[in-house]
Amino acid sequence: MLDWPTLNANVIAEFRANQGRVAQFGDQPVILLHTIGARTGTLRITPLVLVIDGADQLLFATSAGAPRHPTWVYNLRSNPEIEVELGTEKYPARIDELSDSERQARVDEMASKVPQFAEYVSSAAPRKIPVFCVKRL
Repeated sequence: MLDWPTLNANVIAEFRANQGRVAQFGDQPVILLHTIGARTGTLRITPLVLVIDGADQLLFATSAGAPRHPTWVYNLRSNPEIEVELGTEKYPARIDELSDSERQARVDEMASKVPQFAEYVSSAAPRKIPVFCVKRL
């Protein structure tokens, strides 16, 4: 089982030390979500790979193919207006969850392009991977 708190702390430290770059993700952009815990009201910071598709900035809740949604999904559903860090910027944003039909189209598109993503989708089944769009306020 993955030790998410330790992994996330290491990624956050590397992100901040390197102007938003994280070696393990190569050239993929990483974003830090500053969410409010759905049950606790506690501030949480979660690093995620950001998928940029034209004007859309997307977050896929794969949780590496885990059978349950990552905690940040529930936090965003409860409190969608948050702060994000991208590169050296920190700004307010609204995170909107895609409709089921648009979600499915985006998941299918990513799975056809990225073999590891397809594995995550398969491993997570029957869980449907939520997809969120980041909108700067």
